[in-house]
Amino acid sequence: MEFRLLDKINTPADLRALANKDIPILAEEIRRFLINTVEAHGGHLASNLGAVEFTLAIHRVFESPKDRIIFDVGHQSYVHKLITGRRERFSALRKTGGLSGFTSRKESEHDPFGAGHSSTSVSCALGFAEADRFLGKDNYTVCVLGDGAYTGGMVHEALNNCPNDLPLIIVLNENGMSISATKGTFASYLSRVRASGRYRRWKKSTLSVLSHIPLLGSPLKKLFALIKRGVKKIIFPTNYFEGLGFYYIGPIDGNDYVRVEEALRTAKDLGKTVVVHLKTVKGKGYPPAEESPDGYHSVGKADANDSFHSALADALIGLASKDKRITAVTAAMGIGTGLDAFGVEFPERYFDVGIAEDHALTFSAGMAAAGGLPFVAIYSTFLQRGYDSIVHDVALQGLPVRLLIDRAGLSLGDGATHHGIFDVSFLSHIPGMTVLSPLTYSSLKEMLASSLEMNGPVSIRYPNSSEIKLPRSLRYYCSEINCRLLCDFDEGACPDCVFVTYGKILEKVFAARDIVEENGVNAGIIAVETLKPYGEVASIIKRLTFGARRVLYVEEGILSGGGAQNTLTELNRLGFDFRATDFRIAAIEDNFAAPAEPCELYSYVGLSPAKLAEKIMEK
Repeated sequence: MEFRLLDKINTPADLRALANKDIPILAEEIRRFLINTVEAHGGHLASNLGAVEFTLAIHRVFESPKDRIIFDVGHQSYVHKLITGRRERFSALRKTGGLSGFTSRKESEHDPFGAGHSSTSVSCALGFAEADRFLGKDNYTVCVLGDGAYTGGMVHEALNNCPNDLPLIIVLNENGMSISATKGTFASYLSRVRASGRYRRWKKSTLSVLSHIPLLGSPLKKLFALIKRGVKKIIFPTNYFEGLGFYYIGPIDGNDYVRVEEALRTAKDLGKTVVVHLKTVKGKGYPPAEESPDGYHSVGKADANDSFHSALADALIGLASKDKRITAVTAAMGIGTGLDAFGVEFPERYFDVGIAEDHALTFSAGMAAAGGLPFVAIYSTFLQRGYDSIVHDVALQGLPVRLLIDRAGLSLGDGATHHGIFDVSFLSHIPGMTVLSPLTYSSLKEMLASSLEMNGPVSIRYPNSSEIKLPRSLRYYCSEINCRLLCDFDEGACPDCVFVTYGKILEKVFAARDIVEENGVNAGIIAVETLKPYGEVASIIKRLTFGARRVLYVEEGILSGGGAQNTLTELNRLGFDFRATDFRIAAIEDNFAAPAEPCELYSYVGLSPAKLAEKIMEK
């Protein structure tokens, strides 16, 4: 596909060389490129369609990479990537080792700070700006902050710590949630006046004239400022940002290129901390995405009607219909976790707290302490942000908060920032925490019901996929919630080699077992659904694997402190005969599973069927 203007843009300098009349044409070409590319390869669409004009304006006004442009989360940075020399890599968008769906320091000098989790931009931008000041540099720092990220508490911690005299521009992109302090035609008019160079020149010259009037100059300047503040307070009340001491411009139509560029040039000329508030249309220029921005937020998602998300929602709704104490809590991921369906059925018992995972957990702890039965659904990668709340507010007090850990395992599309590979490790060492990993929807349903009878915290982790289709040979050896596991051979009839595993990686283990048996080696499988408490499960594994020559524990998670190492510790305590049975582990060893070049991710981390078969058969 050829584009008259876009094909000539390889650097921000190329963009700045264009005439103003070319910008609307380029914007239309970018939208066509994004629609065609993202629908073909997957990725975030609606948010990027809404970000076209203001991204072009930022790169025309500022000079990347000298001036730092930081995108919060980064999923709305596709336009930025296009005009910073990465257009040819979009065919590998969100593929392992390909173009990241977020910003990445490894990917380009135009990405000064990597992202993937939300609400980090103001903190890191402040760090850049302060470092530039004490190092004597004249850089500008621009951070693009969405209204969703604005709900994160970290943003407000950073704003509270931010001086008002830094060359720092905070571009607040509002495309969904209204956070405007002032609304209406008159407020919009005043915003345009404050953003205009003409107004600022008039204000400067007026103050200069007043200051030169003998004797009366200083009192007149003070009177002028007092009157201006008084009139402004009446007709244009101080908003949150001005209350913090920042110069505020907005709200402005963020899809109006001319007005955005004018506002950004004003902000740049001020030489101080400025908030530029934009209002954009998510999905701009593509009617299906404009009508359903949530549906086009991420293209190429798993079938929501056949997933653990839908099974979770159905099961939780069923339980809540019988017990009014049950509540559902999420952190801005109602659709992603499936809990939006719960919210439709029980709106008064559904809580979306915004991008504030630690608050979601402590809020749920308080609810549990008051006699409620909270279920908190958070992606595995985002649960890391609430670690202290889990330890200090939930587990230390033994409160029955039920953690529903979504997106467990490797994330093939979103990459390293979204891999759910650390939760088992950091949850396993928390005293009193039960850790469960259902393989099927029915197992998930049983675990949800059983968790209501448990007095302490419970974690139930599951992948972003449909359930695993289990062969009839794999049956429950023990179905009790505290030692739930399946096995495809009988006790006392252990095969030569045994795979032990949990979670979605079981499908890779099935394929590995086929390879092993094709090589003449008899192999069995133990699938664990209860990880912690480890003792009882390890006791059963010890009995079942008696007589095996080799055991390979396969884990789609980090090796250090993971399920395999904890099981190994318990087996050692139980007197497992390691001289007779060679116990091996296949897990992700001390890396973030972030290859620099395109590859098959499971092979890269040593968890492909071929790699697993090789590991269990090697001498």
